[in-house]
Formats: sequence, structure tokens, C-alpha cells
Amino acid sequence: MSGRCHHRGHGGSLRIPLCLCGKYFLIILASYYGSLVVAQNQSPKSSGEPRTHYQIRLTLDFDKRTYLGTERVRFVNDGEHATSSVFFHLYPNVRLPGYTPPNTKTEPGQPVSDEPRVDILEVKSAKDGAHLSFGLDDQETTLHVNLREAVAPGADTEIEILFRGSVPEIDPEETGLVTHVMQQVSAAIRSTREMRRARDTNFVCRGVMVLGSAFPILTARDGDDWLRKVDLSIGDTALSDVADYDVSVEAASDVHIFSAAQSAKADAGVVRFSLVNVRDFPIIAGRNLRSQQREVNGITLRSVFRPEHEIVAKRVLDIATNAARIYSEQFGTLPLNCITIAEAPLVATMGSDEFSGLGVIASAFYVDFDSAAIRNMPDVIREQRASVEDSLEWAVAHVVANQWWGVTVGNDPARQPVLDEALSSWSALLYYREAHGEQAASAALDEQLRGVYKLYRTFGGEDMEANHAAREYRNSFQYAAIVESKGALMFEALRKLLGDEKFFAALRDYYEGNSLQLADMDDLRGAFLAAATSEQRRAVSRTFNRWLSSKRGDEDIGPPDTKLAADLGLPAPAGIPKGDKNVFTPFSKLGKFFWQQMTRIR
Repeated sequence: MSGRCHHRGHGGSLRIPLCLCGKYFLIILASYYGSLVVAQNQSPKSSGEPRTHYQIRLTLDFDKRTYLGTERVRFVNDGEHATSSVFFHLYPNVRLPGYTPPNTKTEPGQPVSDEPRVDILEVKSAKDGAHLSFGLDDQETTLHVNLREAVAPGADTEIEILFRGSVPEIDPEETGLVTHVMQQVSAAIRSTREMRRARDTNFVCRGVMVLGSAFPILTARDGDDWLRKVDLSIGDTALSDVADYDVSVEAASDVHIFSAAQSAKADAGVVRFSLVNVRDFPIIAGRNLRSQQREVNGITLRSVFRPEHEIVAKRVLDIATNAARIYSEQFGTLPLNCITIAEAPLVATMGSDEFSGLGVIASAFYVDFDSAAIRNMPDVIREQRASVEDSLEWAVAHVVANQWWGVTVGNDPARQPVLDEALSSWSALLYYREAHGEQAASAALDEQLRGVYKLYRTFGGEDMEANHAAREYRNSFQYAAIVESKGALMFEALRKLLGDEKFFAALRDYYEGNSLQLADMDDLRGAFLAAATSEQRRAVSRTFNRWLSSKRGDEDIGPPDTKLAADLGLPAPAGIPKGDKNVFTPFSKLGKFFWQQMTRIR
């Protein structure tokens, strides 16, 4: 759920190591690595071969926060053996351990849960309409469908599913900038554990509805194995393979519907979308949503926003357009023809989230510091204009980069989050270097990467290996310091080691060889070893091991800030008093460095 999200609807990989893919034929000398290892990546399906396809029809009741859906799914068996069962994730039904639904009375017809929900009403064979038996497994987070006939390798079958869903309404108090910043302060001081909830990406708030995972989606497969397990953590949980989508959404005529694709109005109140080779299909809806767009290198960039955020949304569009141009030129052509960046009132534990073709950034950071409304912000926030604006620019560049790393080149975000998060963070650094010059890139490296790690260590956080699974990280603060920052700095070390020519050749080969596939760390490592000279290969392997598998952060990045640590002899805040504009006063003396990090989008 995605995020960071994520959600992202990324795919995962459990393939054998060190791939032979695209342009390069990887040979590792046995004298260096013990044995010769060569493996091969599957190529994306050609247009003539059957592909997984979703045909989805949603009827959305925006005011009641409910929807009714029909889904016709073509499942293609890419495994080596026949299968008589098909499995779908029901991500809206994922719950934290020990979750208890609230005992709350609502208006008739309104959902009572503070979490989203999807219920399966009927499953049929699309071939003859015969009903298929099904069950709900894994605490109702997996739909298990029993087919009437086994599907042979390379063959396909079609299933029809009738379902209904609902989403909760989020308290606006959970989504404001002050709440976001205080959440980061609390995570830093208390090292509180955070986990993604289904409501983080399936909700209504401030007149905006986000449906990050509204329908049953086939679980990703590794050969014949269905990857059903959902690891709840601070990282992204969604895991799916690429597929084609034809989606129509019927809603009240004054409700504007957006997704990753450009839409085409069919009849009054019905919007149609079509996408190929994507990992998910998120939807954003609202009566007061607007959009602006432009094109670069064959990609349409679109900014979706509420009218009061138009000035900031225009700046977001400028950043996204520039980032897409840089990435397409440096990494390769994106298979998507549209990238949408939308603002939405995300809860304080999430600053942004990514899906196929769609990046969502918390509305809290769409701050126009020249507007009259900013006068209601605490002084300590208003004084951080540069930090908030820099954080938004970095977040947009990161979100756009995730369309290359995480969406097009898929990976398992729960098992190896460093693959997409670290590469996207380093790509944001590349954006700064190309868009603003070396001096600005150096400042961004210090503030957005080194600074995060140093502040994390200053607050007592322990250095960790960056190649851990997402569940090993306690909260977004630790996740950003180790996975995003430390991991990104590894790529900068590799660039300096190999030089720009070999470094970018490696990234382009990794991108091309794993496009629309599910990559793992050995694919990435193999691309850099293949680009290196024989004399550089040992150093490349040592660089990967040093940054990902050891605890050398204080040596390589910087030690804790002892002066700031001395200033932190203050009690941690007990909470976020509503209406207390002086809640930040005890921290105001901690200086620019502290507030630069606390106002970052995580």
C-alpha cells in the first residue's frame, strides 16, 4: 500500500542470480567469485501472445464512500505446470495485528469501519457463466478461486468477479503539515514502530477519494509459486505482475475521476481508461479536483490538485516535466505515455506514495508561502520555507523516478526495498545535478541524503545494513536514513568508482534488461559488474558489500552531531495539542539543520 506507497503496486522477484539480459552477457571470472554463474531473464510478452488482462467496471457512490464492481480477468499461466487454482490479493482487507473495529454509529448506508473493505459477492467462469467455488484465506486478504479445469502452461482462462467495497473517511487533523512534522519528531525521539495500513491508500478526506487498491488483483508468481504472503511494515506491501487494464468508472457527473491514463468520457458520468503493461490501477476522485499537463519526450506529465493549491501544483508540474526529461534521456524510454502527480491528504505517517503511472504527494506539503493562509501556521514552520519547498522538489523528483525503478523495473518492495527506493533517491540527486548544477546537487546530497542519516544517528538510531527486508525498519525515519539515504549514497560511490560513462551504461542495461520484469539485487549487481573492467570488479563488489551489508555509515556518511545531541536534553513531546501554536517552541533552538530534516517529505 504503497507506500513509500508502494504502494506502490510494485512487482517482486525471486529469480536465480546474475542475469543474462538485454545487451550484456555477464561472465564473472571464477578466480574472483568461485564459479561461473550465468542466468537469463524472460522477455516481455509480444503483442501477439496472450497477456493478463483486467476488464473492470466500477459504480462509485462518492458521498456514501462505497462502490460496486465487476471484474473480468484473463489469467495466463506462465508457470511450468498446470494449475487448477488462482489467487487474488484483497489489499483493502489487510489489518494490523490485534486490530479491533471501532464501535461507531453512522448514518444509514454508511460504512462503519475505520479501514477499507472489499467483499466478494460472486465468482463465475467467463466462458459459460458457471459459478466457481471460492474461499477467503489469510484473514480474508486472499481470494482463492477453484477452477473447473486446470490451466496448462502457456494457456489462459477468464474469470468474472462481482465485488463491493467501501473506504473510511479520514479526520483532516491527521493530514496537516503540523501533524506531519510532529509525527517525524515523535518517530525520531521515541523510535516508535510504524506499519502501513490499508486506510493509508484507500480513503476519503477533504473531498478527495483515493482508491489505491479497490479490486481483487492477481498475486504475483515466481514460476509456479503464488506469492501470497503480505508483510506489514513501514515499506510497501503491494506485489503484482504487469497486466493490461480496461477500466470504466461511473459516478455522479460532477465527480472528477483521475488515474494514470488519460481518460475518455463515454456517456454522462462514465469515464473510461486503458493501460497496458502496468502493475496496478489506482483511482483518485473528487468534485473539486483540477489538472494541468504538458508533454516531454513522448510522455504526458499531469498535475492534479485542488484549486487552492494551483500555484504549488504548477511548480510540481515544472519539476516533474524536467525530471521525466532527464530520466528518459539517461535511463531509457518509459513504456508508459502518461505520468500523473496528484496531491491528496495523506495521513502523517506517509509523505508520498507511488503507483503505476501515478505518484501521490501529501497535500500538507503543497504550501504557498506567499498566501494569506500561511499566516495561521506556527512561526517555526513559516520560517522553514526553503526547507519545505526543497523537500517538495526532492519528493517530486523521487516519485517520478519511481516510474523507472519500481514500476517499469519491478522488485519485491517488502523483501528488497533498497532496489527501488535507493535508486529513486539517487535519481532525484541526478535531477538536481542536471537541472540546477553541481553546487545545488552537492547541497541536496548533504541535506536530503547525508543529513537524514546524520540526524537519525544523532537521535540515537543505530546504523544498519541497507539490504534488510522492509519489516526490519521501525519507522519512516529509520527507513529513510538507511534504505533511501544510505542506499542512494552507494550509487554515488559507484558513479565515482566507475565514472559516468560506465555507470550510466550499467544503469541503462539494468533498465533495459529488466523492463517489465521482476528484478533482484543480483540483477543490479550483475549489471555493474558487467560494465566494470576486470580491474574494477573487485572494487564494485566491495562497494556493494560495504554500503549494503555492513555498518560503515559513520565512516562513509558522517557521525552524529554532538552539538545537536547536547541540545536534545529536552523531554519528548507528549502529543500534538490541537490549536497549540507553540507546540514547536521547545525545538526551535535546535536550528536550521534540525528543521530541514523534520520538514522533509518521508
